[in-house]
Amino acid sequence: MPEVNELKRVVLASNNAGKLREFASLLSAAGIELIAQGELGVPEAEEPHVTFVENALAKARHASKLTGLPALADDSGLCVHALRGAPGVYSARFAQLAGGEKSDAANNARLVAELAGNADRRAYYFCVLVLVRHADDPEPLIAEGRWHGEVIDAPRGAHGFGYDPHFFLPTLDATAAELEPARKNAVSHRAIALNALLGRLKELA
Repeated sequence: MPEVNELKRVVLASNNAGKLREFASLLSAAGIELIAQGELGVPEAEEPHVTFVENALAKARHASKLTGLPALADDSGLCVHALRGAPGVYSARFAQLAGGEKSDAANNARLVAELAGNADRRAYYFCVLVLVRHADDPEPLIAEGRWHGEVIDAPRGAHGFGYDPHFFLPTLDATAAELEPARKNAVSHRAIALNALLGRLKELA
């Protein structure tokens, strides 16, 4: 089993190109090469759970089992106060659950419609990261991050993906989609979670 300080090649348990770009950029500074599971022929794992951490753990174990490599998985989504935490773990298929298509545009349209007339626009992106050193790792490393903002009706910005054009950050006076990738990578929920994970790795090295 690889020791923590030997994690040089890790499979990312996702085929999301946006996530791969963000994580690869953040992890390269730590000397870790990240490989998308699709490049290794790993199919998407089932995500049947109602919590972020259970889904992330299932994805990490699945990718590690099929590749024999350490695996990193995240489960993340947008949690909106007025919607009792929705779309939450169903963020990627929020519109699909209501009979629509599975796309960012459809998800954002449903989100805006659900919040019509509601003054409470508070929301946060949540990310949980799980790193397993092998498929049966009894001590997976787990870290999380929250990025607070609010939902706006009109999209702004051309960067990012998912709900980024509608996720407004008052402290930055910009949506997540208006931030340059390097800036987003430094302050996002994934950055917060990944920095926490890297801190754990340093403690255990």
